[in-house]
Amino acid sequence: MTFSLHQLVTSRLSRLRQCILYLLLMAILALGLNSPGMVVTMSGQEKGRLAPDALAGLVVALDPGHGGYDGGARARDSGIWEKVLTLQIARQVEEALLAHGARVVLTRTEDVALGEKGATNRLRKRRDLQARLDIALEANATVLLSIHLNEYRSRQESGPQVFYQYGGEDGRLLAGVLQAALLDELDPPKRRVAMAGNYYVLRSRIPSALVECGFLSNAREEALLVSQEYQKRIGIALAKGLADYVDLLARQGRTPRDAFGEVDEDAP
Repeated sequence: MTFSLHQLVTSRLSRLRQCILYLLLMAILALGLNSPGMVVTMSGQEKGRLAPDALAGLVVALDPGHGGYDGGARARDSGIWEKVLTLQIARQVEEALLAHGARVVLTRTEDVALGEKGATNRLRKRRDLQARLDIALEANATVLLSIHLNEYRSRQESGPQVFYQYGGEDGRLLAGVLQAALLDELDPPKRRVAMAGNYYVLRSRIPSALVECGFLSNAREEALLVSQEYQKRIGIALAKGLADYVDLLARQGRTPRDAFGEVDEDAP
């Protein structure tokens, strides 16, 4: 079979166009997979989209930090107290978890402290924290998340950060996946890492994490944190992180109910 010069040129141009289209398609896919909207996480779910039963069997104790006489941090610009925002955020987290099959118990549903009246401030705070732990234990919770907001003397500090109790290996795993999910969903300028600490509310056999959702001392982040839309995104992120935690345990041949252990209550 013979080809004319015109046929030869046309054939090569056609192949060149195919190669160019292929390269463009691959470039678009590469950009998409590395963009914030196309993050693929451990569970293989598209970000923000979980199966309706992704958290089935999980019993989550949600602890909105502070309350009552204990206001926590106060926002520099709006003047809103941490105790108000932690409850608002916990409600959005609760909604996201329920939507994917988890059972949720809140340690408080209104602006109250759980410690006994009349005690010294230190003892009252300790009793308040113990009451939160008791609620989680009585609910037979498989996970405990304590919701808080951060502040610092410098207004430049920002970004969510998750903490776990020293000595709690499953708490460390939990905090790690929650931190990753918050970074994926919120895409903060400051990308912090999960860290160990010594927190009374995390001192139990329940895998637990303290979630600092952001800094009230940072003007930009404060404006986000008071927004219901941003609070919903925090809920989505934590639901996704919990799904990744369940998947991680499954890869180890365990379930959330198996993930109980001791933590170092005397850690510095």
